[in-house]
Amino acid sequence: MDTIANLRAFIEVAHAGSFSRAARTLGLATSVLTKRVDQLEWRTRAKLFERSTRKLTLTDEGRRLLPAAQRIVHDVADALGSLHGQAQQLEGHLRIKVPTTLSVFHLADVLARFQHAHPSVSLDVVVIDRPVNPLQEGFDIVVGMLPSSFDGVAEVGLSPLERMAVAAPSYLEQHGTPQHPTDLVRHRLLNFQPTGSSWVFNGPHGPITVDLAPHLSTNDGHALLRGAIAGNGITVLSSYMAGAALESGQLQRVLEDFPIPEFWVRALVPNARLHLGRVQALLSALQQAFTPEAGWR
Repeated sequence: MDTIANLRAFIEVAHAGSFSRAARTLGLATSVLTKRVDQLEWRTRAKLFERSTRKLTLTDEGRRLLPAAQRIVHDVADALGSLHGQAQQLEGHLRIKVPTTLSVFHLADVLARFQHAHPSVSLDVVVIDRPVNPLQEGFDIVVGMLPSSFDGVAEVGLSPLERMAVAAPSYLEQHGTPQHPTDLVRHRLLNFQPTGSSWVFNGPHGPITVDLAPHLSTNDGHALLRGAIAGNGITVLSSYMAGAALESGQLQRVLEDFPIPEFWVRALVPNARLHLGRVQALLSALQQAFTPEAGWR
């Protein structure tokens, strides 16, 4: 169990940013905590912290070890707790990846309600707008919309995601309304960079692909929304992002006869984490939050 104690020491120092603060939290002498981290560095053959008189920061090796150390320590706590009949108690740590705009519009509230219902579960929520392999990057649950799959990772579908081409009335008055996807080559296009450099539409005779030379390329959905509302061009937005602006008349749909293929909001979970009660509880909360009855779109 010395390794577990050393990992706990490492985690607490990483969170506190100081050996003395971490020692106070754990009720240990600073020298004891320092020795435990030194032992872990010897065991891993890696320097885990950059130490100076003013600050303490994780090295690249330390940042890579931290999520794995958190999983190991909490898994040990789960196993020991189950021996004392505590397996049904939701406690421990979850590291979650969420997309930026989906977090702002919906998931932040979902996670807040989950943690309010389960106050013994700590959350590490990381906002990233690219495909993430939860096994490689140390996540318990990855919520995403971009197509991706990984070995050893289960996929849990949460909801189809409608997408649509939209523009401000002022832009369409000045530049005209496209009648066919190929008309887009004559327009200013605002592109969500993580989805690639092409837009695909479903036509009566099959898919129609439009290669882009974007007027704006960004990985921030809010920048696309605000740019479109400002009249800067045509963009593709998810229904949950465009809904309010469509209702208010700030945006209007274009090319409705050529629907854009749906994405799916999905949760990716390492197979080895699926059995954990806190993972199952959060998956259930996510599934409930993305039902049609939840009105999230």
